[in-house]
Amino acid sequence: MIRKNKDILIFKRLLLWTVYLFSGYLLYSRKGYLFPYFITFAKIIYPLSIFWLQIKLKTKEKLLPIDSSMTTSQLWFNILPVLASLITVILCVLNTVIYVTDKLI
Repeated sequence: MIRKNKDILIFKRLLLWTVYLFSGYLLYSRKGYLFPYFITFAKIIYPLSIFWLQIKLKTKEKLLPIDSSMTTSQLWFNILPVLASLITVILCVLNTVIYVTDKLI
């Protein structure tokens, strides 16, 4: 049973990374289907978000390591990469969905 759960987890991660990397490929190689400001933001943050996510996965840290003893600057230092990566993921996947629906219709 444990092996089956591990296989499913590996498959889910592989699927998510494939979609995200395909979204990045479309982001850089095709014209953007969103506003130019969103595309520029996504093109800047996309490589950083991949490195940041790999570091978080490798060290097995929490996504948001926040506690009550942190200062405001420490909170922003922890929140901004998560927020930027989340926005980038949303923009890249949205751009891909619009691209795929445009090609299908």
